[in-house]
Amino acid sequence: MPVSNNLSGSNAVQPVAQPFWIVPLGAHPYYDHVRLKRVFAAEGARHEVVLVDARRLLVCADRDDTDYVLRPVNEWHSGKIRGIREFLDPDNVRVPEMPYVTVTTRRARGLSGWVGLEREGVVGFRNGQHRARYLEAAGARCFPVEVHEREAALLHQMCGASDEARAAVEAATAAQLRP
Repeated sequence: MPVSNNLSGSNAVQPVAQPFWIVPLGAHPYYDHVRLKRVFAAEGARHEVVLVDARRLLVCADRDDTDYVLRPVNEWHSGKIRGIREFLDPDNVRVPEMPYVTVTTRRARGLSGWVGLEREGVVGFRNGQHRARYLEAAGARCFPVEVHEREAALLHQMCGASDEARAAVEAATAAQLRP
């Protein structure tokens, strides 16, 4: 089961004895969970897994004005929806990789941001934006993403999942180890 890395304060998780994470879906008629694996699984890759709140992550991603930001899932054409649904299907032999992101901060809009008192998170997707948006639309409250170790603490601060949501993913992931 993933374990917290509390030494860094980032609340990042590292895989222990399982090949992938299980993400429960709360509002999906086709399947009740998806499986995601690490992008950078090799030892020494300098990337960490952080369990993020789906909504908070997408709010931060919508602020990205330097990259391609997708429309909400309900505005996608049916072929795109069907394709991502089939790609994420847990019955597939191939396990999809978790989203891979970067995170920064900028001054928040408004007076408090202008005077430097308030900052807001900005997330950019390197890979997995379709997955992240589909997971949120399918009812995932929380899911793992991979980020460079330098940005893990900031990502947790800006988008980290609640203890309750983290526990649900960790419990579902641990259940895969049971016979």
